[in-house]
Amino acid sequence: MSMTGLDTFDTTVQETNHWLKIMMGELGTDDRRIAFNALRAALHALRDRVGLENAVHLGAQLPMLLRGAYYEGWHPAGTPTRERRLADFIDHVAEQLPPKTTINPGEAARASFVVMERCLDRGELMKLRGSLPHEVLNLFPDSLVRK
Repeated sequence: MSMTGLDTFDTTVQETNHWLKIMMGELGTDDRRIAFNALRAALHALRDRVGLENAVHLGAQLPMLLRGAYYEGWHPAGTPTRERRLADFIDHVAEQLPPKTTINPGEAARASFVVMERCLDRGELMKLRGSLPHEVLNLFPDSLVRK
């Protein structure tokens, strides 16, 4: 049975729920709102850091619902940001989280990279990996750290 009556919307809801289920598992929560906020914050920090071309390629691979959240509030002229250290990247994730959140920004980033590793094209992820500071690779799943 269709949820919305539109196949495109039903598909993106199902895909987005799949991403959120993985996030919830990685974060150890059953709260979809926490998982969504963590994923959105990490995607925003990644989008802002990887440069225009890589950011657009990543956005094109996201489920439609997540793509909207990914592009929300984006100012391409201000990218890429120049975080050089892991702590700077995690601070960027923290800035994207809702105020007064209990979400650990480092865990949000780590969990998001796990979701991307499971749901996106490996080649695109390897391109993104190459545009990030070396220390940030510590947050990636082992399968993406090895060349």
